[in-house]
Amino acid sequence: MEFAFTNTIEGTMVKSMLARHGISKRLLAKVKFDGGKIHVNGEEHNAIHRLHKDDVVTVTVPDEPDNEKLIPDDVPLNVLFEDDHYLVVEKPAGKPSITGSLHPTGAMSNAVKGYISRKNYANQTVHIITRLDRDTSGIMFLAKHRYAHALMVQHKFRDSLEKRYFAIVKAEGLLDSGEIDLPIGRRDDSIIQRQVRFDEKAKTARTSFAVCERKNDLALLDITLHTGRTHQIRVHFSHLGYPLMGDDLYGGNHDLISRQALHCHHLQFLHPFTDEMVHVELDMPEDMKKLLIE
Repeated sequence: MEFAFTNTIEGTMVKSMLARHGISKRLLAKVKFDGGKIHVNGEEHNAIHRLHKDDVVTVTVPDEPDNEKLIPDDVPLNVLFEDDHYLVVEKPAGKPSITGSLHPTGAMSNAVKGYISRKNYANQTVHIITRLDRDTSGIMFLAKHRYAHALMVQHKFRDSLEKRYFAIVKAEGLLDSGEIDLPIGRRDDSIIQRQVRFDEKAKTARTSFAVCERKNDLALLDITLHTGRTHQIRVHFSHLGYPLMGDDLYGGNHDLISRQALHCHHLQFLHPFTDEMVHVELDMPEDMKKLLIE
């Protein structure tokens, strides 16, 4: 792929100008050693070439090869948004986001690998930007090449990223809206579970919510994550005494639903290449809808 930039600072080096546009040293090394090129006003140069103001720098990024260790799954993939740079898909409940050492197939990473293999895209590497717990359903966000992935880590674009979730909890005593600002860390006796804790092992975690429906003594919550801690929504609501329906890891049970009632229904982000806000919505799945049917 090719990306072009116009220099604005007299005398700056190519590598410094590219760094301001989110091209990391690691990516620049890929350009240098894996068959990429750098051109300034149509002439090939290296990364330490000094630029004049208004010089146009074109970077040719080499295609990303197939990762032979990631096995493609030939399964349907519900694509919610796609362009040359990003891919947004639906993850069903019960499917892990990434492949594990004991389970080399069956994850969303395998499904996406199968999709990009069938499409025969030039870049065959799977770049996951946001992931979901195995039993959480909803929207997953991926990049289609390493530069697109790197840009979403930059503050401007990372801060534009918003994820909202539907969750269902017992309604009794729950306020109509609120914000939970409680730090989260790993439990000392578990490698999986997290908890609210107030020591050096905890990290800031902030969650806001609004009740959008009350039915059958349950509340449907629309939740916004302001931080991205592991199990953040599940831990926060369990700590307050409102474990998610079906979440037996954090105090719920499977009486009404076989998995935690949690679904990522909204994603928005500022697109680094178009400078437009992208909004993606996904309807709540049937197993959660059934909890709210009279």
